Amino acid sequence: MSLKIRLARGGTKKRPYYRIVVADARAPRDGRFIEKVGTFNPLLAKDSPERVTLETERCTHWLSVGAQPTDRVARFLDAAGLIKREARSNPEKAVPGKKMQERAAEKARKAAEAAAE
Repeated sequence: MSLKIRLARGGTKKRPYYRIVVADARAPRDGRFIEKVGTFNPLLAKDSPERVTLETERCTHWLSVGAQPTDRVARFLDAAGLIKREARSNPEKAVPGKKMQERAAEKARKAAEAAAE
């Protein structure tokens, strides 16, 4: 049985509230879980201490028995100092799409022709 430490959504429409839970990887997102180990309220300010609450001793227990955190939960655990998460880098994300590159090349070509005249 593979375990995940993940978010389970609660709250009303457009007012999300998440529980950080340990669940079987095959269970539905908001379905059955084994244990609740924290909460996440994205509506609060980023510097608010109530935004993310974790039961650190239970999180370390579940990590020690092989539970895998999702990407978002791994960020929370890294901020709490429970695990080390490597920073991701995607340099291609900032590169414009093919159409935009074609437009930029066409604009540069027209500007060069106008400067030559």
